[in-house]
Amino acid sequence: MKLHISHTTRYTYSQPLLYSLQTLHLWPASGPCQTVEQWDIRTPGTLHAQPDGQGNQVHSFSLVARAEAALKRITVIAQGQVTTHGTAAFADNGRLPPAFFLRSTPLAEPHPRMAMWALQTVPALVAARARGEQPTVADLVALASAVADKVQYRPGSTGVETTALEAFDWELGVCQDQAHVMVAVCRSIGLPARYVSGYFFAEGEPELASHAWVDVCTDLQASHWLSLDVTHRCPTDERRIRLAAATDYTACLPIKGLRRGGGEERMTVDIQIEPLAG
Repeated sequence: MKLHISHTTRYTYSQPLLYSLQTLHLWPASGPCQTVEQWDIRTPGTLHAQPDGQGNQVHSFSLVARAEAALKRITVIAQGQVTTHGTAAFADNGRLPPAFFLRSTPLAEPHPRMAMWALQTVPALVAARARGEQPTVADLVALASAVADKVQYRPGSTGVETTALEAFDWELGVCQDQAHVMVAVCRSIGLPARYVSGYFFAEGEPELASHAWVDVCTDLQASHWLSLDVTHRCPTDERRIRLAAATDYTACLPIKGLRRGGGEERMTVDIQIEPLAG
Protein backbone atom coordinates (compact mmCIF):
# COMPACT_ATOMS: atom_id res chain seq x y z
CA MET A 1 0.00 0.00 0.00
CA LYS A 2 1.34 3.43 -0.97
CA LEU A 3 0.44 6.17 1.52
CA HIS A 4 1.00 9.91 1.74
CA ILE A 5 1.50 11.21 5.28
CA SER A 6 1.42 14.81 6.50
CA HIS A 7 2.21 15.39 10.18
CA THR A 8 2.05 18.99 11.44
CA THR A 9 2.97 20.00 14.99
CA ARG A 10 2.38 23.55 16.16
CA TYR A 11 3.63 25.12 19.39
CA THR A 12 2.32 28.47 20.56
CA TYR A 13 3.58 30.42 23.57
CA SER A 14 2.01 33.03 25.81
CA GLN A 15 5.31 34.93 26.06
CA PRO A 16 8.32 35.36 23.75
CA LEU A 17 10.49 32.29 23.50
CA LEU A 18 14.19 32.88 24.21
CA TYR A 19 15.66 29.53 23.21
CA SER A 20 14.40 26.16 21.99
CA LEU A 21 16.09 22.84 21.21
CA GLN A 22 13.91 20.16 19.59
CA THR A 23 14.74 16.50 18.91
CA LEU A 24 12.64 14.69 16.28
CA HIS A 25 11.84 11.04 15.61
CA LEU A 26 9.87 11.99 12.51
CA TRP A 27 11.81 10.40 9.67
CA PRO A 28 10.79 6.81 8.86
CA ALA A 29 13.43 4.41 7.59
CA SER A 30 13.17 1.88 4.77
CA GLY A 31 13.35 -1.74 5.85
CA PRO A 32 11.56 -5.09 5.68
CA CYS A 33 8.21 -3.50 6.59
CA GLN A 34 8.24 -0.46 4.32
CA THR A 35 10.02 1.55 1.63
CA VAL A 36 10.27 5.31 2.07
CA GLU A 37 9.74 6.77 -1.40
CA GLN A 38 10.10 10.42 -0.40
CA TRP A 39 10.27 12.29 2.90
CA ASP A 40 10.89 15.81 4.13
CA ILE A 41 10.80 17.73 7.40
CA ARG A 42 10.29 21.47 7.48
CA THR A 43 11.40 23.35 10.58
CA PRO A 44 12.09 27.00 11.39
CA GLY A 45 15.69 26.13 12.22
CA THR A 46 18.45 24.24 10.43
CA LEU A 47 17.85 20.50 10.67
CA HIS A 48 20.74 18.31 11.81
CA ALA A 49 20.89 14.52 11.63
CA GLN A 50 22.27 12.84 14.73
CA PRO A 51 23.13 9.21 15.52
CA ASP A 52 20.77 6.95 17.44
CA GLY A 53 22.11 3.78 18.99
CA GLN A 54 18.75 2.04 18.52
CA GLY A 55 18.79 2.38 14.73
CA ASN A 56 16.33 5.24 14.30
CA GLN A 57 16.71 8.32 12.11
CA VAL A 58 16.84 11.26 14.51
CA HIS A 59 17.12 14.99 13.80
CA SER A 60 17.36 18.14 15.85
CA PHE A 61 17.18 21.90 15.44
CA SER A 62 17.59 24.88 17.72
CA LEU A 63 16.27 28.43 17.75
CA VAL A 64 17.61 31.52 19.47
CA ALA A 65 15.26 34.50 19.57
CA ARG A 66 16.52 37.79 18.20
CA ALA A 67 15.82 40.96 20.14
CA GLU A 68 14.00 42.53 17.21
CA ALA A 69 11.71 39.55 16.54
CA ALA A 70 9.58 38.03 19.28
CA LEU A 71 9.35 34.25 18.80
CA LYS A 72 5.98 32.95 19.98
CA ARG A 73 5.27 30.11 17.53
CA ILE A 74 7.02 27.01 16.18
CA THR A 75 5.70 24.81 13.36
CA VAL A 76 7.20 21.45 12.34
CA ILE A 77 5.88 19.67 9.24
CA ALA A 78 6.91 16.13 8.34
CA GLN A 79 5.51 14.68 5.15
CA GLY A 80 6.19 12.18 2.41
CA GLN A 81 5.26 8.94 0.72
CA VAL A 82 5.81 5.43 2.05
CA THR A 83 5.04 2.06 0.47
CA THR A 84 4.17 -0.47 3.15
CA HIS A 85 4.71 -4.19 2.61
CA GLY A 86 2.45 -5.70 5.26
CA THR A 87 5.40 -7.56 6.77
CA ALA A 88 4.94 -8.53 10.42
CA ALA A 89 7.74 -11.12 10.82
CA PHE A 90 11.24 -10.05 9.85
CA ALA A 91 14.95 -10.33 10.58
CA ASP A 92 16.57 -7.22 12.01
CA ASN A 93 20.34 -7.24 12.28
CA GLY A 94 20.45 -3.81 13.87
CA ARG A 95 23.08 -2.05 15.92
CA LEU A 96 21.93 -3.60 19.19
CA PRO A 97 21.51 -7.30 20.07
CA PRO A 98 17.94 -8.36 20.91
CA ALA A 99 18.93 -8.95 24.56
CA PHE A 100 19.30 -5.18 24.94
CA PHE A 101 15.52 -4.98 24.85
CA LEU A 102 15.20 -7.11 27.97
CA ARG A 103 16.44 -4.20 30.05
CA SER A 104 14.12 -2.38 32.40
CA THR A 105 13.07 1.13 31.40
CA PRO A 106 11.01 3.71 33.32
CA LEU A 107 7.81 3.26 31.29
CA ALA A 108 8.10 -0.48 30.57
CA GLU A 109 9.56 -2.08 33.66
CA PRO A 110 9.22 -5.86 34.08
CA HIS A 111 7.50 -6.93 37.29
CA PRO A 112 6.86 -10.27 39.08
CA ARG A 113 3.11 -9.62 39.13
CA MET A 114 3.15 -9.30 35.35
CA ALA A 115 5.04 -12.57 35.05
CA MET A 116 2.50 -14.29 37.31
CA TRP A 117 -0.38 -12.82 35.31
CA ALA A 118 1.17 -14.14 32.09
CA LEU A 119 1.57 -17.59 33.68
CA GLN A 120 -2.13 -17.62 34.54
CA THR A 121 -3.30 -16.08 31.25
CA VAL A 122 -1.10 -17.68 28.58
CA PRO A 123 0.37 -20.76 30.33
CA ALA A 124 1.43 -22.40 27.07
CA LEU A 125 3.65 -19.46 26.19
CA VAL A 126 5.26 -19.28 29.63
CA ALA A 127 5.81 -23.05 29.71
CA ALA A 128 7.48 -22.90 26.29
CA ARG A 129 9.76 -20.14 27.53
CA ALA A 130 10.67 -22.22 30.59
CA ARG A 131 11.69 -25.05 28.24
CA GLY A 132 13.82 -22.66 26.21
CA GLU A 133 11.53 -22.82 23.18
CA GLN A 134 10.84 -19.90 20.88
CA PRO A 135 7.34 -18.39 21.06
CA THR A 136 4.85 -19.12 18.32
CA VAL A 137 2.88 -16.46 16.47
CA ALA A 138 -0.34 -17.86 17.90
CA ASP A 139 0.94 -17.65 21.48
CA LEU A 140 2.10 -14.05 21.02
CA VAL A 141 -1.18 -13.01 19.42
CA ALA A 142 -2.96 -14.62 22.39
CA LEU A 143 -0.78 -12.59 24.76
CA ALA A 144 -1.48 -9.37 22.85
CA SER A 145 -5.21 -10.07 22.98
CA ALA A 146 -5.00 -10.77 26.71
CA VAL A 147 -3.20 -7.45 27.27
CA ALA A 148 -5.90 -5.65 25.28
CA ASP A 149 -8.51 -7.30 27.52
CA LYS A 150 -6.56 -6.38 30.65
CA VAL A 151 -5.91 -2.74 29.67
CA GLN A 152 -9.22 -1.54 28.28
CA TYR A 153 -8.90 1.19 25.64
CA ARG A 154 -10.16 4.46 27.11
CA PRO A 155 -8.85 7.81 25.78
CA GLY A 156 -8.06 10.38 28.44
CA SER A 157 -7.58 7.84 31.23
CA THR A 158 -3.77 8.06 31.25
CA GLY A 159 -0.96 10.46 30.30
CA VAL A 160 2.33 10.24 28.44
CA GLU A 161 4.18 9.57 31.71
CA THR A 162 1.94 6.66 32.79
CA THR A 163 4.03 3.56 33.42
CA ALA A 164 3.22 0.04 32.26
CA LEU A 165 2.62 -1.10 35.84
CA GLU A 166 0.21 1.78 36.48
CA ALA A 167 -1.80 0.99 33.33
CA PHE A 168 -1.68 -2.72 34.25
CA ASP A 169 -3.11 -1.99 37.71
CA TRP A 170 -5.65 0.62 36.54
CA GLU A 171 -6.71 -1.67 33.66
CA LEU A 172 -7.23 1.38 31.46
CA GLY A 173 -5.23 3.21 28.81
CA VAL A 174 -4.63 3.96 25.16
CA CYS A 175 -2.43 2.36 22.50
CA GLN A 176 0.72 3.71 24.16
CA ASP A 177 -0.21 2.07 27.47
CA GLN A 178 -1.23 -1.21 25.86
CA ALA A 179 2.09 -1.31 24.02
CA HIS A 180 4.04 -0.54 27.20
CA VAL A 181 2.23 -3.27 29.13
CA MET A 182 2.90 -5.78 26.33
CA VAL A 183 6.58 -4.84 26.32
CA ALA A 184 6.83 -5.07 30.12
CA VAL A 185 5.02 -8.44 30.26
CA CYS A 186 7.29 -9.85 27.55
CA ARG A 187 10.38 -8.69 29.42
CA SER A 188 8.96 -10.19 32.63
CA ILE A 189 8.93 -13.66 31.03
CA GLY A 190 12.29 -13.30 29.28
CA LEU A 191 11.23 -12.13 25.82
CA PRO A 192 13.01 -9.07 24.38
CA ALA A 193 10.45 -6.49 23.26
CA ARG A 194 10.47 -2.90 22.06
CA TYR A 195 8.01 -0.07 21.65
CA VAL A 196 7.19 1.12 18.11
CA SER A 197 5.81 4.55 17.29
CA GLY A 198 4.20 5.24 13.95
CA TYR A 199 1.05 5.86 11.96
CA PHE A 200 -2.07 3.81 11.34
CA PHE A 201 -4.25 4.36 8.29
CA ALA A 202 -7.94 3.96 9.08
CA GLU A 203 -10.31 5.20 6.38
CA GLY A 204 -12.43 8.08 7.71
CA GLU A 205 -10.88 7.96 11.21
CA PRO A 206 -7.99 10.47 11.27
CA GLU A 207 -8.00 10.51 15.08
CA LEU A 208 -6.43 7.03 14.96
CA ALA A 209 -3.50 8.13 12.78
CA SER A 210 -0.96 8.40 15.61
CA HIS A 211 -0.38 4.88 16.86
CA ALA A 212 1.91 2.57 18.83
CA TRP A 213 2.59 -1.16 18.75
CA VAL A 214 5.38 -3.59 19.69
CA ASP A 215 8.11 -5.77 18.28
CA VAL A 216 8.74 -9.05 20.12
CA CYS A 217 11.89 -11.07 19.46
CA THR A 218 10.99 -14.63 18.48
CA ASP A 219 14.57 -15.86 17.90
CA LEU A 220 17.47 -14.21 19.74
CA GLN A 221 20.21 -15.96 17.76
CA ALA A 222 18.80 -15.05 14.34
CA SER A 223 17.39 -11.70 15.52
CA HIS A 224 13.91 -12.51 14.23
CA TRP A 225 11.06 -10.25 15.35
CA LEU A 226 7.29 -10.24 15.17
CA SER A 227 5.46 -6.91 15.05
CA LEU A 228 2.15 -6.94 16.95
CA ASP A 229 -0.61 -4.35 17.26
CA VAL A 230 -1.95 -4.90 20.78
CA THR A 231 -4.86 -2.49 20.35
CA HIS A 232 -6.13 -4.43 17.34
CA ARG A 233 -5.02 -7.86 18.69
CA CYS A 234 -3.12 -8.92 15.58
CA PRO A 235 0.19 -8.88 13.72
CA THR A 236 0.78 -5.62 11.89
CA ASP A 237 -0.16 -5.20 8.24
CA GLU A 238 0.20 -2.70 5.38
CA ARG A 239 -1.87 -0.02 7.15
CA ARG A 240 0.98 0.83 9.52
CA ILE A 241 3.99 3.09 8.93
CA ARG A 242 6.92 2.75 11.33
CA LEU A 243 8.60 5.93 12.58
CA ALA A 244 10.89 4.58 15.29
CA ALA A 245 11.40 1.61 17.60
CA ALA A 246 13.03 1.86 21.02
CA THR A 247 12.99 0.67 24.61
CA ASP A 248 9.87 2.74 25.41
CA TYR A 249 7.99 5.91 24.43
CA THR A 250 10.48 8.31 26.01
CA ALA A 251 13.23 6.99 23.73
CA CYS A 252 11.34 7.57 20.47
CA LEU A 253 8.57 10.11 20.97
CA PRO A 254 8.01 12.14 17.77
CA ILE A 255 9.07 15.52 19.23
CA LYS A 256 10.69 16.43 22.51
CA GLY A 257 12.49 19.59 23.48
CA LEU A 258 13.94 22.05 25.94
CA ARG A 259 13.23 25.75 26.07
CA ARG A 260 13.83 28.99 27.90
CA GLY A 261 11.07 31.54 28.12
CA GLY A 262 7.77 31.25 26.33
CA GLY A 263 5.49 31.21 29.36
CA GLU A 264 2.65 28.75 28.85
CA GLU A 265 3.01 26.33 25.95
CA ARG A 266 0.21 24.92 23.81
CA MET A 267 0.75 22.12 21.30
CA THR A 268 -1.58 20.95 18.53
CA VAL A 269 -0.98 18.01 16.21
CA ASP A 270 -2.62 17.27 12.86
CA ILE A 271 -1.91 14.03 11.00
CA GLN A 272 -3.39 13.25 7.61
CA ILE A 273 -2.90 9.93 5.78
CA GLU A 274 -4.12 9.34 2.25
CA PRO A 275 -3.78 6.24 0.04
CA LEU A 276 -2.16 6.76 -3.35
CA ALA A 277 -2.67 4.89 -6.59
CA GLY A 278 -0.09 2.24 -7.36
